[in-house]
Amino acid sequence: MASLQDIKALVFDVFGTCVDWRTTVVAELQAVFTSKAEASELPDPLRQRLKSLTRQDWEEFAQKWRMSYGEFTSGFVPGRTPWKDVDAHHYDSLVELLKEWGIPGALTEPETRQLSLVWHRLGPWKDSVEGLRLISAKYPTATLSNGNPELLRDLNGMLEGGFRFIISAADFHAYKPNPIVYNGAASKLGLATEQVALVAAHVGDLEAARECGMKTIYVERPKEEDSPAEDVDKARDWVDLWIPVEGNGFVDVAKQLRGGE
Repeated sequence: MASLQDIKALVFDVFGTCVDWRTTVVAELQAVFTSKAEASELPDPLRQRLKSLTRQDWEEFAQKWRMSYGEFTSGFVPGRTPWKDVDAHHYDSLVELLKEWGIPGALTEPETRQLSLVWHRLGPWKDSVEGLRLISAKYPTATLSNGNPELLRDLNGMLEGGFRFIISAADFHAYKPNPIVYNGAASKLGLATEQVALVAAHVGDLEAARECGMKTIYVERPKEEDSPAEDVDKARDWVDLWIPVEGNGFVDVAKQLRGGE
């Protein structure tokens, strides 16, 4: 905690750290396609295929959709890869997944577009709204996500406007974990990277931020960590503050930053 005494602002990863993407996405996938399975205008083989898909299938579908996002952002090379924002990726990835799962004709183009925007409607973790309110009472807070600004503004609404500032990787035409994003965020806040702490549920994100000089706060979230277990164990030696999954997330972060009040 001593290493956090001089921070002037906190920036937050959003997907998985602030919002529970899995619950929202799986629920919407299941609701949309359950309704479509009853649609008389669809061919019977397609309806039967939709009826055969279980909640477990939709959980797998959602996970693959999420993984495609990680592959897209980590593979992006600034100045070389043609720019595409996360909304566009989510749409393109959904189209491909519908083909892969043998249900490409289940949705119209407008329906596909609407479903692709489910990532704008993600519900917060139970501690996120209250925790952000408490943290923002003492420090400037900002998003630091690969999501495009429009997406992040909508998610900030889901979080009851908990963030003072919206900072997107798209502001720098790069994606995390590129150093451009972390350094650019600190610059936007008018601070040195050493004066900023990143709050995230992903060791890889925190490690990249640390390499740029940022302080690090790890908030464990269920099923969210995708780094190898050995990397997570090693991170316990360098993360500045660690909130375990059985804790109270952002509320505990606020209490620690206030000296354990």
